[in-house]
Amino acid sequence: MTITSTDLKNGLAKLGVKKNLIIAHASLKSFGMIEGGADAMLAALLDSTRGIMMPTFTYKTMLNPEVGPPRNGITYGSEKDLNKMAEAFHRDMPVDKLMGVLPETLRNHPKAKRSSHPIQSFAGIGMDAIINSQTIFDPFAPIRVLAESDGWVVLLGVDHTVNTSIHYAEKISGRLQFIRWALLPDRVVECSNFPGDSEGFNSIAPLVEKYTRRVNIGDALVQAVHLKSLINAAVDQLYGNPLAFLCGRKDCERCNAVRFG
Repeated sequence: MTITSTDLKNGLAKLGVKKNLIIAHASLKSFGMIEGGADAMLAALLDSTRGIMMPTFTYKTMLNPEVGPPRNGITYGSEKDLNKMAEAFHRDMPVDKLMGVLPETLRNHPKAKRSSHPIQSFAGIGMDAIINSQTIFDPFAPIRVLAESDGWVVLLGVDHTVNTSIHYAEKISGRLQFIRWALLPDRVVECSNFPGDSEGFNSIAPLVEKYTRRVNIGDALVQAVHLKSLINAAVDQLYGNPLAFLCGRKDCERCNAVRFG
């Protein structure tokens, strides 16, 4: 079965976010065959919302130093080969392939604006003021401003393990944040407030059930979650359980820094 643009628009319309700004995360493979691919999905999202933002992260800019601050969720000096392959960030740098094809499609759209964070940039259409709120010291400012603008999170065939907004909730709840380093054309910059691991984020699902809308499009489940409600639920959970949302992997350095720090 091939999913058409009409199928996408009709499905997304059922989420009821036509008048809202959204942050989206997507796996187009989960939908099956989409006629027009990522371009058709982006067009449908723009038709079904007031504006869209996506993470356009670029991990290949990162460097691992020989030494650094303690309790930083990293083994220093362990990535010498990757350091040699690191690339300096620039605004036209492609999105990391781990993030899927849709963020790169959004980044290349003629109306898109992208922030300049060398690791954790965002791109958006109809979101200029929100994109501009980001600084190197406050990488998740766009999520804060989007929540203040009655925004929504839309998960397109993915689950909460890719829900970047939960990282913002971790930060404002006081959870340990990390430092990473990124390469620019003329220097190395320190990037504070780097987040932890997200493998444990699906435990948020029952806490935001009443704020979640769902629709099936093709083979994919699409979910829309009210952003401010999601952040509030995550913060409340973290205040009650400081170990909430950590993953279960024994070798996860970032979760272990929180758990045993």
